[in-house]
Amino acid sequence: MDKNLENWITETARGLEQAESNTAVGQMDFTGFRGRVERMDDLLIAALFPQHAGHLKSLDIPARLAREQYLHEAMGHLARCLEAVLQEPERREEVVHTMLRALPEIRRQLDTDLVAAYQGDPAAKSQDEVILCYPAFIAISSYRLAHVLYLERVPLIPRVMTEYAHRLTGIDIHPGATIGDYFFIDHGTGVVIGETTTIGEHVKLYQHVTLGAKSFAVEEDGTLVKGIKRHPDIGDNVVIYSGATVLGGSTRIGSGCVIGGSVWLTHSVEPGKMVLARTADILLRDTLPDPGQENGEEKSQLASML
Repeated sequence: MDKNLENWITETARGLEQAESNTAVGQMDFTGFRGRVERMDDLLIAALFPQHAGHLKSLDIPARLAREQYLHEAMGHLARCLEAVLQEPERREEVVHTMLRALPEIRRQLDTDLVAAYQGDPAAKSQDEVILCYPAFIAISSYRLAHVLYLERVPLIPRVMTEYAHRLTGIDIHPGATIGDYFFIDHGTGVVIGETTTIGEHVKLYQHVTLGAKSFAVEEDGTLVKGIKRHPDIGDNVVIYSGATVLGGSTRIGSGCVIGGSVWLTHSVEPGKMVLARTADILLRDTLPDPGQENGEEKSQLASML
């Protein structure tokens, strides 16, 4: 049995090699790539918030030295990952420098997001609680880091970063989205923010909000047109409640709008407006009949309720 298993494994491996040779997938070596990107993301967040996401201070290392250690290790991972996606050494060095320069501004932005979360959720007892407990803060932190690399046109790495956060939190923010200060997602599960979305300042989303594309333009050969505006623009001081869907590259939600739960929007809304979904009538009864005893009329009433 063991010898048969060994032969089967050898045969299967050869079959996989043959299948791989027939596709573009597998032509580049990304061994360990995703793990290094995810580790880099964790280390950068630790450098931003060493008292909450770090671990070295537990060894009585001063905060400044802990930060430097996190940054050294994170930039080592970034440099290794850049070797897989950028050919020019000078370009890779430039990207590393750009990321380091961007970190103080990212920390400033995240401080505004902390304020928005603490002030926007009565359940939040402190900003420490937001950092440690709120999945949205993890997702927003990874997004703001990844967005720097996206703007530098770095392939793959920013997508791996935000998909890592997506896997951890259930919140899907494309690194290409443009999001202003004081951004908060309450609860967060199921939120989707597309690549060409723009979001102003002081915007609050609830769970299962989708800021997506209405349709996809296609070329004559049927392939999708890429690089065009597909997702909506959200103004300042907008609240979008749970389950709302806002679609389309030409859709603009004006500043000060409130979009109610379960709304489906594919057109623009003027500033200061409230959009609510029409609610269905709800039939209330004190009791339901015993399923074994209901008569024909009661069956008909029950059917109309379902």
